[in-house]
Amino acid sequence: MGRFSSAAKVSVFIAATGLASLGIYRFIVKRPGGGKGYVVYALFDDAVGIAKLSQVRVAGIPVGTIEGIRLDKGKARIDIRVQSGIPLFVDSAVSKNSSSLLGEYYLAITPGTDGRSQLQDGDRIPTVIEGVTTDTLMKNLADISKDVQKVSHSLAESVGTDEGQDNMRKTLANLAQVTAALNDTVRENRETIRDILIRVDSVAAKSEPQIDRILENVQNSTQEIRQLLTHAEQGQPGQPGQPGKNGEVREILDKVDRASSSLEKTLSNLETATGRLEKGEGTLGRLSKDEHLINEVEGVTETVGDFVGGLSRLQTIVQLRTDYQFLANTVKSYVQLRLQPREDKYYAIEIVSDPKGLTHYEQTVVNTSNPNQPGTYFETRTVTTNSFRFSLQFAQRFGPFVGRFGIKESTGGIGLDTLLLDDRFELQQDVFGFGEVVLPRWRVSLAYEFIPRLWMLGGVDDIISATRRDYFVGLQLRFNDEDLKTILPFAKTP
Repeated sequence: MGRFSSAAKVSVFIAATGLASLGIYRFIVKRPGGGKGYVVYALFDDAVGIAKLSQVRVAGIPVGTIEGIRLDKGKARIDIRVQSGIPLFVDSAVSKNSSSLLGEYYLAITPGTDGRSQLQDGDRIPTVIEGVTTDTLMKNLADISKDVQKVSHSLAESVGTDEGQDNMRKTLANLAQVTAALNDTVRENRETIRDILIRVDSVAAKSEPQIDRILENVQNSTQEIRQLLTHAEQGQPGQPGQPGKNGEVREILDKVDRASSSLEKTLSNLETATGRLEKGEGTLGRLSKDEHLINEVEGVTETVGDFVGGLSRLQTIVQLRTDYQFLANTVKSYVQLRLQPREDKYYAIEIVSDPKGLTHYEQTVVNTSNPNQPGTYFETRTVTTNSFRFSLQFAQRFGPFVGRFGIKESTGGIGLDTLLLDDRFELQQDVFGFGEVVLPRWRVSLAYEFIPRLWMLGGVDDIISATRRDYFVGLQLRFNDEDLKTILPFAKTP
């Protein structure tokens, strides 16, 4: 009886274990929505890491499964079964996201804009965002390092040659000659000013006796006029019945007296001023006697000359550009100001109106206690804002090449321009967008000045990304605005 009870217990335990295993298996392989819903598909270039019956998520929530994976005209076709209560629209997008460091991926769907046409059973999801593999990143880094190596090699050939060093020596020698000529000019002007002051002092000294005689004559004339007025007021003969005119004469003589007094004071002040100049007193006196002050004036003169020379060399180049993008069917506009103090250097300030807006990705780690979901999963959001982009770059020219570095369209970037045909043909390359998306943005454009100040251009934008690549043509107006150069020196600075 005891042996039968043990066998029965073992049998019951095995049966319970089998039923539990079957329940766990059915719970694990259970797909959202079962066999219901509708099927859509997407075409990927690379389906590595995606397995059949894997989950498909919207905002991190499972909404379907992968129905099947097969080859379709050289691409990986992935059929997706979506729950019937989850609508997808014609502008929806699907991306391959990593679920772990072991190379496992899942599909994340962005449903699209509510209100637009919905996808039906058998329709294709139009937009596919490919995942980036390590091999792709290493290949892109290798290409970028080759470009950087070419730039450094060109720089070494332009500056590191014997001819370049000889040109640099000649430039420094010319600069030393110009500085010496300026110093000689200042010294010559200093002697001229000193000679002028000595001559003024000499003229004042020679005129002093004559001025004393003039003042004595004026004083005698004033006394005689006063006597004349006194006789006229007392009714002396020869002035009967004319008291009004006598009063006018007296008033005129008073004005002459005051004028002579003022003249006497003026001459006295002039004599005092010439005496102070001779003694080296006052500003002009120190200027003619103090060597240290003269050297300071020479330094200020040189500084003002450098400042004025810099303003005369500064060029303010305005660039207005409009591009038409074929695939996006949009118009992109640029406004750029170049501050160019020398022929081989400039600073570029640019504002860009991009219809695509400014896009960045946000990834959030979510912890959940829902048994139907993983304990921890990542939620990826694509945020696009309708705002202007701006650029601020420093450019240096080396022969036909111009290297640029700084901020390009609100992200870090570098650029390389090649100028040919008297700078009327321009090949521009820009690499930017680091951190904005997974792949950097590489843009190449060709421009030709077919009419003075008017350029025609075309090129390819976002060459690396197959989904975001676009082609464009445009026109550009570039001119030197002299009015801006006169305004900038008087702009308020913080």
